[in-house]
Amino acid sequence: MIFRKKATTLIIIIGLACSMFNTIFAQQTPLFSEYNYNPFIINAAYAGMTSNTEFSISNSGYFNQFEGSPKSFALSGHGSINEKKAGIGAGISRDEIGVTTSTRFFATYAYKIYFDFDSNRPYWQNYHPGVLSFGASVGLQQYQDNLTELGIIDDEVFAQNINSTIPTIGFGFLFNHNTFYVGISSPNVVGDALVADKSINITNTYYGYLGYRIYNNRFQDLMIKPNVLLKYENGAPLQADINVAVSFKNQFELGAGYRTSNSYNFIAGLYLFNNFRLIYNYNLATNNSPLGNAHGFILSCQLGEGFSNN
Repeated sequence: MIFRKKATTLIIIIGLACSMFNTIFAQQTPLFSEYNYNPFIINAAYAGMTSNTEFSISNSGYFNQFEGSPKSFALSGHGSINEKKAGIGAGISRDEIGVTTSTRFFATYAYKIYFDFDSNRPYWQNYHPGVLSFGASVGLQQYQDNLTELGIIDDEVFAQNINSTIPTIGFGFLFNHNTFYVGISSPNVVGDALVADKSINITNTYYGYLGYRIYNNRFQDLMIKPNVLLKYENGAPLQADINVAVSFKNQFELGAGYRTSNSYNFIAGLYLFNNFRLIYNYNLATNNSPLGNAHGFILSCQLGEGFSNN
């Protein structure tokens, strides 16, 4: 009963917010602590960056404390072509909150320029060092807003549901070095310019992220990986994920971090049978967040030699 009351309260808040602006705001791509384990979802330039073709499935929020809280699901795959000079990929992501559902289908292409760096790296770290990658994506976003479920009467804004298909175009940049990486991307740079239904207002979302790989020859089996993800969206405050993870020889890793004004992040991962990696993440909400704690996972599979040692 308590959970139902919370769900009802959440849905009503969303509905009232929509009525205040007399415009329906589509849900945007989420900010998630496990982005480091599947950057392809937010950055087209990551296509073909792994040594082997990779497939990933992830979810977040499906074990939340109450109905109506945010949920995310993603399925994607990408790999290299043309002697690893380019990468291609495709994916589907689905985000839910309250009565709003947004499903995105997309395909990507990335072009790569390789550099020769002599920096040390652990023998078991499996990635392409020294790469400058440019990526683009095209897709469709299916947006649904079941406003009639809110039960609000005598208001024409909530008199009928909204169902719209929206074309999307995204771009991304990624530079990878042996010891660090930096990326900038936007999954949909055109926003609502191609939206036929003017009651839908979609703002552009921009991501910037930076990570560092700390490695010492004295501790050849360990790597420390601090990283930060920034998310900017028109009309919303800048958000940041600040995390650090420790990886042991591509066998297991642990991490923790903080999401500004929202939650603390905890990550644990295992590498299984050389080709699989399972990451579990737990977001512990702060007092400022009304959405409660959330669980999630990401399962990745690399073909060929997989995540095995070089």
